Amino acid sequence: MVLPQSARLHRMLGYIGWPLALLFIWDIAVTLAYVYIPHPGLELPVLPMSLLGSALVLFLGFRNNSAYARWWEARTLWGAMVNSSRSYGREVYHLIDSNPQSDKLRYDLVIRQIAYVHALRCHLRRQKPFEDIENFLPDDEIRRLEDVSNIPNAILNRTAELLSQAQKKGWVDTFRRVQIETLLVDMSNAQGGMERIKNTPLPREYGYFPTLFVHFFCILLPIGLVDTLTIYTPLASSAVGFMLLAMDRIGADLQDPFENRAHDVPLTSICRTIQIDLEHLVGTAKPAKPLQPVANVLW
Repeated sequence: MVLPQSARLHRMLGYIGWPLALLFIWDIAVTLAYVYIPHPGLELPVLPMSLLGSALVLFLGFRNNSAYARWWEARTLWGAMVNSSRSYGREVYHLIDSNPQSDKLRYDLVIRQIAYVHALRCHLRRQKPFEDIENFLPDDEIRRLEDVSNIPNAILNRTAELLSQAQKKGWVDTFRRVQIETLLVDMSNAQGGMERIKNTPLPREYGYFPTLFVHFFCILLPIGLVDTLTIYTPLASSAVGFMLLAMDRIGADLQDPFENRAHDVPLTSICRTIQIDLEHLVGTAKPAKPLQPVANVLW
């Protein structure tokens, strides 16, 4: 996630990159050709640029609203995951009876939740999670997970199995177990929503046609303006093109929030927050530190 401090004009210009530079060169070429090259009898067609621009902005706005809705839903689901993880850790530690035999189980149930959120982050980003979870799960469970396609779901299933064992040993009654199980269901529902966003991208047309229309409009723009603005055409055309290219790029970046890019939901930072909270709960000697932004980007 790009932090607000990086919202500067020079960063935005670099963000758009080559399309804006090529547009400016095209604007200058059209202007020079019109002003300095004789063209007797040549009349440029009157292009309805305001009408075309209005239609394009409406199209871009519709696509960008859909893209932001996906990004915001992804962030909301991870916010729910943070809340559920905190509640889960608190209930496990205080609803399961504390005694010399159950203390290790209570600790393991809380710590494995850290492995779950890290595995879920890697699952959404199509990454291998074993380096991130090896310190929070037993070695034999890590080996079993190597052949599992949905690792976070397998971790959650094992957590439910451990809760069942705690009930059989009399460390937690049925009512309290159901209360903790409800939080596992909430996590599973949140994971399902995240997987839906990941596995169901916006239709290809939402990404292809807005970019095509923006570039086509930018090509036509100086031709439609040069007869009126003459030498000032590059300034006006480049300014309008900059806004349209920026809108197109922003929508394209927001529509897939789990791609491990600068504009995605900051999954690593959110998982680190959950890890810190749970490690403080169980009294870890050296809990993790909050993740710091890199070049004004929080990952």
